[in-house]
Amino acid sequence: MKAVYNNILRAVSKGKKLLAVLIDPDKFKLSNIKGFIEKVNQSTATHIFVGGSTVDDNATDHLVAEIRVHTKLPVILFPGDVSQITEKADGLLFLSLISGRNPDYLIEKQVKAVSKLRHIELEVIPTGYILIENGKETAVQRVTDTLPVPRNHVQKIVDTAKAGELLGMRLIYLEAGSGALHPITSEIINLVKKELQIPLIVGGGIRSKKYLDAAYKAGADLVVIGNAFENDESFFEELT
Repeated sequence: MKAVYNNILRAVSKGKKLLAVLIDPDKFKLSNIKGFIEKVNQSTATHIFVGGSTVDDNATDHLVAEIRVHTKLPVILFPGDVSQITEKADGLLFLSLISGRNPDYLIEKQVKAVSKLRHIELEVIPTGYILIENGKETAVQRVTDTLPVPRNHVQKIVDTAKAGELLGMRLIYLEAGSGALHPITSEIINLVKKELQIPLIVGGGIRSKKYLDAAYKAGADLVVIGNAFENDESFFEELT
């Protein structure tokens, strides 16, 4: 049963806007999870994403197990590497960095993941991942050794997203990167959304409800926020 993806589709068909809180295993202590997740539960968040560009072995497994103790929200892996895959989550964004040209992140990491995925029960959701320039170098850029698409190359971004859909991706993820100086523009979100028949995820640089609402208004179906909550948990108060 593909409950995670089907629930996203159902929400999108009803016009419901979704919000994922991104938790990086390298930035959270297990001892702090209970209080943090309590705030997530009281907010408008609909999903919890777990992952990071560089994460210690087993850190994701332990973190997901602790998160599951404190919430009924779906926990979805947003992995930077095969080592971050754990069957304790509800689903996995099976990412292909379609904006880059490093074969390791287009297909090689995915091939390596198969031997692990073959033996566990985990909903796998093929996701086209597009990194967009935001004003500074991001961890994704450093780790993957790929360049983001310039934010003024709007048609290239739109065409890349559509190519991902035509290749069979089930989701498209527009990413400005962790700690982005500038979120993805409303123009980009709007034009990409008009081309797609699949749900659109947007993340990076969203630090206020103003930016969040702008992303939704432009056409984002699911918005991902990470750093804003990590740096200032009072942001949750705007989303209750």
